[in-house]
Amino acid sequence: MMRNLFKSARNFSGRSWVLLAALVPASLFLGGCASTGGGGSYSTTAYAPANTSNVRVKVSLSTQNVYVEEGSRLLMATPTCVGKPGYPTPIGHFEVIGKDQFKRSSTYGYWVRGSEAHPGASSQQPAGGGWHYVGYPMAFWVEFTPGYGFHEGPIWPYPRSHGCLHIHETASAKLFELVHVGTPVEIENSLPEDAQYGHDVRRPSDYADPDPAPATMIVPDFFTKPRDTQLLSSTSASASN
Repeated sequence: MMRNLFKSARNFSGRSWVLLAALVPASLFLGGCASTGGGGSYSTTAYAPANTSNVRVKVSLSTQNVYVEEGSRLLMATPTCVGKPGYPTPIGHFEVIGKDQFKRSSTYGYWVRGSEAHPGASSQQPAGGGWHYVGYPMAFWVEFTPGYGFHEGPIWPYPRSHGCLHIHETASAKLFELVHVGTPVEIENSLPEDAQYGHDVRRPSDYADPDPAPATMIVPDFFTKPRDTQLLSSTSASASN
């Protein structure tokens, strides 16, 4: 989502406004952009745990993969996008410290006035009155250390985030459901799971899709648009993506 927002925010100034979009009814967004990823062909399989207390999340930075496990059983394997140079994703052992389905960024977002919505940083208020800041949506936020978390976002094939871990919209609500406050999170450069499961993890191609209009990103309906939340019931030892 919003692939070029952060680049636009860095180039933002009061003298170089470009009008990106007028506000449109939220129903247009819900009707036209409910799914992404190769015309809806991309999906993520996830399994319900037998005991949520035994769930753990492991992240491999080198493969940009997330593995959700319950003991020796793989519940979900899904790609992620990790921190780019200068904005590294933390390495180590953590645990989930908070969840927020409706999280918005306090740093990057949009300045809105009437029917105008422009990308920009929260610290770069435009000249003139009547503007208010709306943060970039970071839906299904799962925080594992202060300021860093998993959240819905574009899955680029190379590190491009500001340190957080992007999760595809076909997996974000599922990860949110699988974990709870206290769930262990391990982040390493590489993991044994890379050899065991990594070759089965498909990566979506919709990171290159055109940016959604800002009007679709600033409304509350962004967080409640349809997403796949199904956790399969199975005794299978592994889940394929």
